[in-house]
Amino acid sequence: MASVARLSNAALRASLRSSPVNGSVFNAVRCYSAKTQTLKERFAELLPEKIEQVKALRKEHGSKVVDKVTLDQVYGGARGIKALVWEGSVLDSEEGIRFRGKTIPECQELLPKAPGGKEPLPEGLFWLLLTGEVPTEQQVRDLSAEWAARSDLPKFVEELIDHCPTDLHPMAQFSLAVTALEHTSSFAKAYAKGINKKEYWGYTFEDSMDLIAKLPNIASRIYQNVFKGGKVAPIQKDKDYSFNFANQLGFADNADFVELMRLYLTIHTDHEGGNVSAHTTHLVGSALSSPFLSLAAGLNGLAGPLHGLANQEVLNWLTEFKKSVGDDLSDKAITDYLWST
Repeated sequence: MASVARLSNAALRASLRSSPVNGSVFNAVRCYSAKTQTLKERFAELLPEKIEQVKALRKEHGSKVVDKVTLDQVYGGARGIKALVWEGSVLDSEEGIRFRGKTIPECQELLPKAPGGKEPLPEGLFWLLLTGEVPTEQQVRDLSAEWAARSDLPKFVEELIDHCPTDLHPMAQFSLAVTALEHTSSFAKAYAKGINKKEYWGYTFEDSMDLIAKLPNIASRIYQNVFKGGKVAPIQKDKDYSFNFANQLGFADNADFVELMRLYLTIHTDHEGGNVSAHTTHLVGSALSSPFLSLAAGLNGLAGPLHGLANQEVLNWLTEFKKSVGDDLSDKAITDYLWST
């Protein structure tokens, strides 16, 4: 698959240092404010400068060759070709992942946590990804509250999920429900009315926030229908995103599970842009499909056995391994089972 051109690194910073539009958009710094800003307000402040930076970069370096392409790469599905700009995260085989230049341990240290918690809240990392800034605790609390307020599903989407056969794969149900949310798309409605191109981002932002807010409701409803009997706990408006998801899955009474969910969602927020699901979502969005349709397309890619379904297959394998081997974890027992599968 295509690789990501890591243009947020030192080389890009150096090329922009002498530019008249040089600023702080690429910097991951803590944002302090006497007045608590919403994420949309802060994003709107940063956007004009970012647009000018990209214009300056393209004007000065637009003809620069960023990669060479081999025939094998073309036949291999564009694997390894540097073809995408992705600033949110960088994956390294030795170092691991960085989010806006910050390692996982740094994110654990810097990002706000739930009261009494030790792990970062994914709301904080989402803020970091969009702005390059570490948010204040109040900004994260406000974002938690905003997502909780946006979390309710339309009745027809709830009924759509409830009418799915329980043996329909959860990822198929997930994609179906997200696609159905297109009915609520602010962007699609605004585009149909002929909005100016400069206004696209605002409606896309609103759809994205609505979508993120509703995903735990969708996922937990599918989980409860398939595995637990169908009863879904309501979102608690004063709780954070991860707590509510854990609660809807039925595990909120386990504090360690809730903390692990916070960490799990945080470190899975972004993994570069060249993988199947991220690339597909980006590609479909480039056709001006709404965030709902774009993510649904990405979810269909994620459902494949060479992508997200591999996680399920590994867990199934481990379950069968445990059944077969039991408590005999000797080298011979493990080796025999490995060769048998």
